[in-house]
Amino acid sequence: MKNYSYTLILLIIFASCKNKSTEKTSRVATLPFYNEANFTPNWLDLDGDKSNDFHEIPDFSLINQDGNTVTQETFKDKIYIADFFFTSCSGICPKMTANMSLLQEAFLEDDDVLLISHSVTPESDSIPVLKRYAETKGVISNKWHLVTGDRNEIYDLGRKAYFIEEDLGETKTADDFLHTENFVLIDKNKHIRGIYNGLNKTSVAQLVTDIKTLKSE
Repeated sequence: MKNYSYTLILLIIFASCKNKSTEKTSRVATLPFYNEANFTPNWLDLDGDKSNDFHEIPDFSLINQDGNTVTQETFKDKIYIADFFFTSCSGICPKMTANMSLLQEAFLEDDDVLLISHSVTPESDSIPVLKRYAETKGVISNKWHLVTGDRNEIYDLGRKAYFIEEDLGETKTADDFLHTENFVLIDKNKHIRGIYNGLNKTSVAQLVTDIKTLKSE
């Protein structure tokens, strides 16, 4: 009986240590700021005012799956994750949507964290189409906005505001299709604080952790 008890204690200790060792922690105490499409990290003093000079997501006006106008005011004092997709995509988009669903679940009770997915085929992703897609994928209104709108505005946001593409140095227009797996993390002051591979579960798990770090700043 003593040997059995001793073995049981060792197993409990081992399991506890294993859980602690696999628990994901943030890479840094504070997250960097990103000012350019090359995503060079910039470390700023959070008590200073240098971040005021850094790149910000500009104002926009789009329409979500419920037919409501979505602007920067929707995300005022919010942390949010942005990506770009289209409902008829059979390639990378389903997995990206599944991983955005994981983020929705992780911060379901946290009103400070929102999600926004921009359609890169707004001419076909009408409000009813987005609504059906949202219902199919379990998208929660006011937590996760699937948005459509002017194609030029969406493409400018993706390329010039969120730096969502990785084709640096290539001049592109709205006629060049925008297709990327990246998720971008935006803080409450509209600054870019991280970019993540939306197809990679490890990268998405790091995003969850980094959001928690951002909330503690």
